[in-house]
Amino acid sequence: MEFASILVVLALIVVLGFTSIKIVKQSTVMVIERLGKFNKRAETGVNFIIPFIDSIRDVIDLREHVVDFPPQPVITKDNVTMQIDTVVYYQITDPIRNTYEIANPISAIENLTATTLRNIIGEMDLDETLTSRDVVNTKLRAILDDATDKWGIRVNRVELKNIIPPKDIQDAMEKQMRAERERREVILRAEGERESAIKRAEGERESAIKRAEGFRQAKILEAEGEAQAILTVQEAKAAGTKMVFTAIKESDPTNEVVSIRALEAMERVADGQATKIVIPSEASAILGALSVGKDMLSGDK
Repeated sequence: MEFASILVVLALIVVLGFTSIKIVKQSTVMVIERLGKFNKRAETGVNFIIPFIDSIRDVIDLREHVVDFPPQPVITKDNVTMQIDTVVYYQITDPIRNTYEIANPISAIENLTATTLRNIIGEMDLDETLTSRDVVNTKLRAILDDATDKWGIRVNRVELKNIIPPKDIQDAMEKQMRAERERREVILRAEGERESAIKRAEGERESAIKRAEGFRQAKILEAEGEAQAILTVQEAKAAGTKMVFTAIKESDPTNEVVSIRALEAMERVADGQATKIVIPSEASAILGALSVGKDMLSGDK
């Protein structure tokens, strides 16, 4: 009997020992109450509580939370009603105040977001609302962060997920965007045609310049060829004339031969076969000397 009682007591002690050990996971905090009153916050790791006296009020997740609120109707400064849904990123920084200062923090943040959003959008017209998301996000985050600080919550970021104008305004905006796209298309097409015309004109101009340059070079080469041919003919004629006079000088011509050659040359000129007779000065002097010498020899005889 005593042994059984001892076993029961030991079992009870083991059970109480296990129930007094609480393990807190990473990035979480336990709020511990003693007899219904806040006692301590249990941090990450192994923690001990007194069974039947201490109790766990709440386990707080310290990681960042994301809440996507449904669309809220808001009215702009120019009386346009639109639907805006928001996404709020928040984090619990004080588990004690979050537990005892606010009963339903998510609902409180949602209502505060809707109220603040109506106030901000009410000071802006439709166009400003559609083009100033960053401004709205910044103002909304600052107001929410200041209001939720007493609840132990820090609002890290607020994003306007969707801005949905009325159907008629959506249709008008779509027509405007379509007209703008068509206008840009016309402008781009005109610019493309202009660039193409410029490129084509430049290509034709370059081609004309190259053709003119080629024609000029061909004329230059043709003129140089003709000049070279004329020079060659003149050189050949001069060489032939020189050879003729050299042969005449070496053959000891008589006055009669010289006279006959002169008459033949004059005859060729008269017939148009020759236009010019070039007699080197040396050959003329030699022929003259030969003629004088022959006259002197004839007189001696």
